[in-house]
Amino acid sequence: MIIDRRVVITVVCFALSCGFSSTAYAISSQAVNKSDMTNAVDSTGENKWIQAGDIRIGYRSYGSGDPLLMIMGYGATMNLWETALIERLASRYQVIVFDNRGMGETDAGTVDFSIEQFADDCAGLLDGLGIARAHVLGWSMGAMIAQQLVLQHPAKVESLILYAGECNVTMFPASQAVMQKITDTTGTPEQRGMRFISTLFPPAWISANGNRIKEIFYRPMGNTPSDIIGRQAEAIGRWKGSCSKLAEMNKRTLLLCGDKDVLVPPANSNYLSMKLPDAKLMMIKKGGHGIMFQFPKEFCTEVLTFLE
Repeated sequence: MIIDRRVVITVVCFALSCGFSSTAYAISSQAVNKSDMTNAVDSTGENKWIQAGDIRIGYRSYGSGDPLLMIMGYGATMNLWETALIERLASRYQVIVFDNRGMGETDAGTVDFSIEQFADDCAGLLDGLGIARAHVLGWSMGAMIAQQLVLQHPAKVESLILYAGECNVTMFPASQAVMQKITDTTGTPEQRGMRFISTLFPPAWISANGNRIKEIFYRPMGNTPSDIIGRQAEAIGRWKGSCSKLAEMNKRTLLLCGDKDVLVPPANSNYLSMKLPDAKLMMIKKGGHGIMFQFPKEFCTEVLTFLE
């Protein structure tokens, strides 16, 4: 049986939201009046909001220096970014993380969800913050959005970092075995969550890092509505990809991936490295889809070396 990766993305979200405990990915119990928040950029990492088109975008800013916009992937909020990653990058750059439309602290708005719209949201955030140009890092779905940002708003992108990126979700898909694993809805919530986590990291790393996995996935993720995640999945499914436009993406680009990534196989990054005009490929050995959690020091070193 052939399983379309675009169709099963919603099941992946189910596994994520039903992971280790009932408190993981829960909606925060502390209500915040967004209208009371200032739009000014600061470096404290506090939640702030800014108007961008039809939505108010929740974001945080850390550090100072040239701006680095980080775009989260599918089904998660800005809370999932690795803390060590943010801290080290913020020692040299103004790191801006935010919630995609409808997730976490960001409004869903009134327009249709699409990768193109998500890219416009990013541009609106930068405009609202008074940032004319930024380095951009996107993870997985965030890498799709980053590519669209370059195509739709090229003047806003100084350089590009595509972490677990791909130019078309059907070109080098995950294997049948992986798809079967993430579409299996049997068992307890913990069992379903562990099946999904087994696709994020290589087996040997999982066996040796049980406490680290709990540290990553027990953190509260904030507001992650299932209907919004479904709309994200539909947006990914409708995305026509960027493969035919890669030659237009003439930004310095770093491609980061793990050589053991089974969700977005490294063949995708390898293909991008051959087709983009100015790209460097860094494939981290023994790394899965979650290399920023497995190897935060190596990940940061590659990013900082590229940016400098």
